[in-house]
Amino acid sequence: MQGRFFRDFVAYREQYCQAPGLPFAEVLRAERLAGVLDELNVVHRDRIYNPCVTLWTFLSQVLSADHSCTAAVARLIAFRTAQGQAPCSADNSSYCQARQRLPEALPQRLVRDTGLDLQQQTPTAWHLHGRPVKIVDGSTMSMPDTPSLDAAFGKPRNQCGVSGFPVTRVVVLLCLATGAVLDAAIGPYQGKRSGELTLFRSLNDPFAAGDIVLGDRLFCTYFDMARLQQRGVDVVFRINAQRHVDFRRGQRLGPDDHLVVWHKPTVCPEWMPPHEYAAMPNELSVREVRVRVPSPARVESLVVVTTLTDGQRYPHAAIAELFRQRWHAELDLRSIKAVLHMDVLRCQTPDMVRKEIWLHLLAYNLLRSVMCAAAQEYDMPVRMISFKGALQLVQEFHHLLVTTRPEGLEALCTTLLRAVQQNRVGDRPHRAEPRKRKRAAKPYPRLKRSRSEERKRIRRKGFH
Repeated sequence: MQGRFFRDFVAYREQYCQAPGLPFAEVLRAERLAGVLDELNVVHRDRIYNPCVTLWTFLSQVLSADHSCTAAVARLIAFRTAQGQAPCSADNSSYCQARQRLPEALPQRLVRDTGLDLQQQTPTAWHLHGRPVKIVDGSTMSMPDTPSLDAAFGKPRNQCGVSGFPVTRVVVLLCLATGAVLDAAIGPYQGKRSGELTLFRSLNDPFAAGDIVLGDRLFCTYFDMARLQQRGVDVVFRINAQRHVDFRRGQRLGPDDHLVVWHKPTVCPEWMPPHEYAAMPNELSVREVRVRVPSPARVESLVVVTTLTDGQRYPHAAIAELFRQRWHAELDLRSIKAVLHMDVLRCQTPDMVRKEIWLHLLAYNLLRSVMCAAAQEYDMPVRMISFKGALQLVQEFHHLLVTTRPEGLEALCTTLLRAVQQNRVGDRPHRAEPRKRKRAAKPYPRLKRSRSEERKRIRRKGFH
């Protein structure tokens, strides 16, 4: 990894490494990226758009309000000019080719490393009895209507027919304490074994003994809970709708709180190998807790099932409060999709779509590192800091961070972290907002055919 590429990237990152605690410095330092590229056996030529510069430019493209490749190249030209280097070409073709050469394993590895680093650096008080809590949830993203994406991911169907755009499923594992993405699984929207449960079962590495996993009722299955128990991982799931709950049975721990025994299903599921089914325990001791919703929106109460069977260490109120925090997964996914604009992807091939998703998750983790640094500096919960406010500040401070002289960089970082912690999320209990739009959309008809067909029709018949 020696040569002009390494020296250029050291100069590119030099100012970030000058001040202690500066956002992104530890994660994206040149030596770390060089080591990851060596482990991945990435071979590249000595050029302007080497893997590290391409990664940085791609990150700036994700974090910017303008997601175009032309704007990303313009930012690189401005940076090189400010550093006294020769500007590169304004043509974005070289950058687009460099993005295609960028190995998908690089951002994937960085997402997992950044998420794990943030979890390990958090204070013990941010966890539940010193145990990390992880939230699993899934979502979907739309993408351009190209034949390759349609074949790879598929289109959703409903009563009105087939949707006009392909959709991908993404299941993410989030750290409750920091909000960082620990791992993710990407798959097609439709087809055999394309659901969120299949993607969740592919996430094995991020779970360690002592973890606690939060999830909704989809993940509440006997075999998934037993597999996690075998790894020393406890779960807190909303109970599956197909299971009947009777609090008159089992060992009573308190009002609406008891221990029961679940028995292994007699039929081996299709997705599980027979030898793994035979190794599963015949019984599973679980705890069922009814959680009352103070201000009901959809339900007045719900039942939570957990393997935290110690009623003294984990009382009823603690289980209820822990499950209520599962809603943070919805808020974090909203930050990724709405604030970082990952709800509609731009790339037009399956491999580039996966890279675009991983780069969004990496940018999200890097912003979370800024928020965690501000939270620890000012001794406050990171969940009180606004994600969108942190993004806006990093966008505005970015140019100053890369152009300020080293002697003034530490004061600039202090100002940034102080401003980040001042953008706080308001406490608005029982908030209710209508899901309606006041401003009407423009009265254009929907495009139901390909653009090439519509252009041919316009040439023949005009715009009417």
